[in-house]
Amino acid sequence: MISGSTTTSAFFGAALATAAIVLPSLQFAYAEAPPERGIVSFKYLNYQDSQSFGESQSGATHSGGTESGESTSKNNTHIHDVISGASTVSTTTGGTSTGGRSTGGTAVSGNQNRIGVNAYSIMALVPVAGEWTIGTTLTSDSVSGASPTYHSSGLAKMTDLRRAIDLQLTRYFSSGTLSIGTSYSKETDYLSRGYSVQGSLSTEDKNTTLTLGGSLNNDDINPVIPPYAEYHKKVYAGIFGITRVLSKNDIIQLNLGYANGNGDFTDHYKLYDNRPDERNNSTLVTRWNHHFEATDGTARLSYRYYSDTFGIRAHMLGAEYVQPLRNGWTVAPLLRLYSQTEADFYVAAGAAERANSTAPTPPPVNALYYSEDQRLSAFGAVTLGLKVSKQLNADWLADVKIEGYEQRSQWALSGKGDPGLATFTARSIQVGLSRLF
Repeated sequence: MISGSTTTSAFFGAALATAAIVLPSLQFAYAEAPPERGIVSFKYLNYQDSQSFGESQSGATHSGGTESGESTSKNNTHIHDVISGASTVSTTTGGTSTGGRSTGGTAVSGNQNRIGVNAYSIMALVPVAGEWTIGTTLTSDSVSGASPTYHSSGLAKMTDLRRAIDLQLTRYFSSGTLSIGTSYSKETDYLSRGYSVQGSLSTEDKNTTLTLGGSLNNDDINPVIPPYAEYHKKVYAGIFGITRVLSKNDIIQLNLGYANGNGDFTDHYKLYDNRPDERNNSTLVTRWNHHFEATDGTARLSYRYYSDTFGIRAHMLGAEYVQPLRNGWTVAPLLRLYSQTEADFYVAAGAAERANSTAPTPPPVNALYYSEDQRLSAFGAVTLGLKVSKQLNADWLADVKIEGYEQRSQWALSGKGDPGLATFTARSIQVGLSRLF
């Protein structure tokens, strides 16, 4: 149901879209020197998205009806993967109850809550012998709600539970680091296993760091609908990066990523969906952090370009400003702007469907590949957020992060958005508590 590699992205909508690629279990390798103290963090996330079901952006209002079920989407990315349209949250069809999931298919009109997520995670990072660190993250999230089976229509109810664990071991050297990691994620109809290795090497003056990494994700997919077949998918990914200290106030970074995926990319819960069995993507990410001495604040700017063999091209701009305040308080507002083109085989909603949402648009006759998954359409999106942190004392830190996301087809820079899609919105609230030891 939920792909382990995209769950996090989905939780935050587009929040994690800045990453060049997500290598399993590499989130702990932050510095070239091991931390002097360990840390344990607890995070809780509440996510809810909604869509104006029954209303296309052309303004047509549709009547209700009965349809079959589907799959929706996070790293992002859980419920909505704006980068690649990877399927993560799925449901069954025909109003049955399978694997803890009850499904139906009622098309409704008006603004409706779609998918809700409650996620809990515990992260620990432990220094060992002054040269090693061991890091792990345990995650449990429950997903419930309804999602469309074609375009933004044909709702199907679903519930599911995912549990995941990441583990990473890092060795620190005088001029670099070496990390190996593994991850495991399990839910009703999706099993994901990941393996990764990453190394960094710094120049003698420590002003330039080169990074090279690779990962493998091996996924098993077992849709809980006829014919109850088992599918498989493998994704090999690599990243090369360079980080350069320009001055005491400026750091820049450039990352290049490439991923090769083979296997099942079709969303079997969609009404019309048949995708190629290979998907390759390339990414370019640039970042610039600038520290303002006058205010002691830091601006973090980023740009991400993504392209894949499905025909999707995407751009993302990110801006965040971190401002320390008195008495241990820190505030960090953020803004992200995103736009993507549609997949080569995306089928837009036809005139009949825009007039009546219970009349899905059939794919072109003799089409080999086709999809009516709105995540593969052309659209633009805006994310606004705010994080507030409080250093309680030398050992404890608390934080709260709120994000709001809105997606519209007419915001696509290509100007070729599907007018039959409804506006998609999401909000997430995350609270955290960390302790150093």
